[in-house]
Amino acid sequence: QVQLVESGGGLVQTGGSLRLSCAASGRTSISYTMGWFRQAPGKEREFVAAVSWAGTSTTYTDSVKGRFTISRANAKNTVYLQMNSLKPEDTAVYSCAAGFGPFTTTSMSVAYWGQGTQVTVSS
Repeated sequence: QVQLVESGGGLVQTGGSLRLSCAASGRTSISYTMGWFRQAPGKEREFVAAVSWAGTSTTYTDSVKGRFTISRANAKNTVYLQMNSLKPEDTAVYSCAAGFGPFTTTSMSVAYWGQGTQVTVSS
């Protein structure tokens, strides 16, 4: 089992920045792909970004490319999502995910989910 706990969400104005963190505990010795998803009110959950175990490969959904950066620090069992140039349409609950196998620009295989952290971007 792996437990994932997100932090760093909050309220920010359009054009602002936030950095989300996801701390993993439990069976962290396994080489997980890590990623972020988000779900806005009334919408389906959407894949945002993923990073490989070594941190050498990343992918992003088109709407966040050039604005968001995913990274990880395996020594700290933590994955980050740096979000810049935020827009009101980025408002959502952001959830951390851990999984296995390859990922694409639209999805990744998920074995574990975090509880989520709210990000609200005001116009």
